[in-house]
Amino acid sequence: MTEDQALVRKVKIEGIDKQFLESASTFVQNDIRPNSKQKLALYNTFNTRKGKYRTDRIKSIGEAPHILDSSLLDISRVQIEKFLATKGYLNAKVKSDLKIENKKAEILFTADQGSVFKVKEITYIIEDSTAKSLYMANRARFSHIKEGQRFDSDSLALEREQIFKMMKQNGYFDYVRQFVRFEVDSNLKNNEVNLKLYLANPANKSSHQTYLIDNSQITITNSAGSKDIQNLDTVRIDNQFNFIDYSRKFNPKPISRYVYLKKGNLYNIDNEDITYDRLYDLNVFRNVKIDYQKSSDSTARLIPRYTITPLKRMSSRIEGEYIFNAGRNGLNIGNTYTNRNLFGGAELLELKVKYGIFFDATGKSKIFDRVFSRDLQLGANLVIPKLLVPFNIPLMGKNGMPRTTISSSYQLFDQKEAFSSRVFINSITYDWVETKQKLHSFTPINVEFRKGELDAVLRDSLIRRGFELYVKTNDRKFFNFGSKYAFTLNANKLNTYSNFWYFKGSLDAAGNSLALLNSIVKFNEDIEGFKEVFGIPYQQYVKTEFDLRYYRALGGEQQLVARINPGIGIPYGNSVRLTFEKNFFAGGSSGIRAWQARTLGPGKYNRAVFGTSGTADTLRSNLRNLDQLGEIKLEANLEYRFKVADNILNAKVKGATFADFGNIWRSSDFIENPDGQFKFNKFLGQLAIGIGAGLRFDYNYFVFRLDAGIKVKDPQFIGSDQYVIKHLFNKKQFKEDFNISHRPDVYRFVQYNFGIGMPF
Repeated sequence: MTEDQALVRKVKIEGIDKQFLESASTFVQNDIRPNSKQKLALYNTFNTRKGKYRTDRIKSIGEAPHILDSSLLDISRVQIEKFLATKGYLNAKVKSDLKIENKKAEILFTADQGSVFKVKEITYIIEDSTAKSLYMANRARFSHIKEGQRFDSDSLALEREQIFKMMKQNGYFDYVRQFVRFEVDSNLKNNEVNLKLYLANPANKSSHQTYLIDNSQITITNSAGSKDIQNLDTVRIDNQFNFIDYSRKFNPKPISRYVYLKKGNLYNIDNEDITYDRLYDLNVFRNVKIDYQKSSDSTARLIPRYTITPLKRMSSRIEGEYIFNAGRNGLNIGNTYTNRNLFGGAELLELKVKYGIFFDATGKSKIFDRVFSRDLQLGANLVIPKLLVPFNIPLMGKNGMPRTTISSSYQLFDQKEAFSSRVFINSITYDWVETKQKLHSFTPINVEFRKGELDAVLRDSLIRRGFELYVKTNDRKFFNFGSKYAFTLNANKLNTYSNFWYFKGSLDAAGNSLALLNSIVKFNEDIEGFKEVFGIPYQQYVKTEFDLRYYRALGGEQQLVARINPGIGIPYGNSVRLTFEKNFFAGGSSGIRAWQARTLGPGKYNRAVFGTSGTADTLRSNLRNLDQLGEIKLEANLEYRFKVADNILNAKVKGATFADFGNIWRSSDFIENPDGQFKFNKFLGQLAIGIGAGLRFDYNYFVFRLDAGIKVKDPQFIGSDQYVIKHLFNKKQFKEDFNISHRPDVYRFVQYNFGIGMPF
């Protein structure tokens, strides 16, 4: 800044009703609003050199300092006055005052609102009697202009928009917004105005014309958008949909199911919008265009004409990630093959394969001798765009696409000298949309088979030390037959900048049908007394989890998100403990981000309990990722999100600062996890706390995320030693002491997380 410049540090507006204060502040020109401290710091970091701002090659990162500009000050004052006038304060005056000290400016806008003007009388001048009757019958439902209320010009704009929507919903295809205008007479006494609403007829016509829907013409091109195949037949469905398919790939019946412009109905713009939404929701079309041809006779009918371009039928996507931290590194690589429109009815088939391998980064042997774990996952999903049930149900597509997903997956996992697992899962799931805000997902059939096997040496070592829980939890086979249900509220708002609550609740229950069947047909029992199906014990439990968030928009692309995520699992009947997969774990890129996944909790559990002998070191290494789990979970997050730059590496870059809290607990006191049991009078003192910051690279189709979390409070320690952040900048002695009692575990004060998509 030069000597005659000042940085705007504060803007204040006085004399305005609280209900309008926030809106009035938006009329202060952006370049004279106080800078965001985070954005200004980013800008200063990348655009200063030797204590001075760069004058060339300026990077569009963060936010340039907002320097006082007197012309913008006056523009802001006038705009606030105009805003107050739109809210009924027609005689409002605003003045501005300026205070500059030490090259820092404070701006004060003071408003004299004057008296508010109210609506005395409303006159409706609508030439078309049918349109007038329609308006008068519906205005109570949407109108915001009423006699005796405060005059508000925004309400007039809203009225015009609502009339446009009403007319378009009731057959008036040719109607445009310009047919409505308002006349405001403020030359009255007692601060009152008279309103006149005019709804004009089309030029040279005595009324507005309504239109009925006629037969539809639906043309599906090939994926290149061309129509280069000759002599194709037209197929008529339901005596109204004429199909021509140049791709020769689609069955017209499932497509027509989600066309809502039906023959004989009045034209309705809502049905047009829903048709667009559902055809795109089928996830097989790249482009959909609807236009209309008016009938050549005098019947006032519209012929909808659909031109639809499909996506390429088959595709393959390769994804990979490299993971490092806490003494381990490795990679995951996967491929997803997609076949859209498998049977001609917009069915989606996905075949997935994913392979992951982790290495012990602390070892000194050859790389393949340092393999810590291998994980191979195979999966297949068939998604059908309707609810596939053995009985008739109403068509459920008005608010969202219903889907039936038939899924099968197989996982092979091996952890060197510790544990191997084979899991086979089959399910059928129904997803439907009750309203645009309410989503339901019901899995009536979920069948799982799992075979887990501990390394023989590890199993014997665990038994000798009394850690039989790990043996009983992991070294066994089981059969699981259950159901799941999930309800989600406001998922459609997650990519918006508005104020809203988000909620997702899930319920997972298993074994009840088999227990009922056992009361009729007695099952065999194993040596421990558990009932068996196909010679394998079945599981019986209930598990529930909730995710409640509040999203608060802070203006521009700034947002504050608060989240709480509790959960509990309860085994009963034919089970005395949850299986490993059904337990909760803490840490990870979407949880408490200062901890790597499965390295936090339960409770105050500290892995130093294994001792310091060489045998203990081996046991601690082999049980890594297996011993830190629980039946009870509580997490909470607070995250502030903001824009950093519009274009870095072809992505919009956003930043975030966050604080995470939480832990997991055991439901009972187990010798394997001392101090891991949940107790109401102690759990608050056992919450882990992490803080951090991150970047999100938004490439439109996906978001690549990088977060760095810093441990603040670690519940595995005692008393004030839990606040490990005090060792962050003097950590040598702390890490040496930790290594003595925890090797081969390595303590990391900072955890880096890479991910795809937002954390929540």
